[in-house]
Amino acid sequence: MGDYYEIKIELPGVKPEEVEVSVHDNSLMVRGERKSQRREEGRTYFFSEIEYGAFQRTFRLPADADGDKIDAAFSDGVLDLRIAKRDASKPAGKKISVRRA
Repeated sequence: MGDYYEIKIELPGVKPEEVEVSVHDNSLMVRGERKSQRREEGRTYFFSEIEYGAFQRTFRLPADADGDKIDAAFSDGVLDLRIAKRDASKPAGKKISVRRA
């Protein structure tokens, strides 16, 4: 089964500093903004194009995923996320002691 979950996201044209990864309420969120600029100049023409757009994707983490142990690496336009799994022998919850009122 492995020790972690893996998510790969292709983000062509996006720089690593334009990507934000966060965890909130047991959900993993990937967001960022794609910006690209193209410019061509010829003898009789001039062409300039600017493209941009924000993106966001949210993933619900499985119950045994450890949201505190996530590794994110970005290489060649691919974001690779590895989310550690909790040890199955340890309960995911927390025991609450009951006191007399």
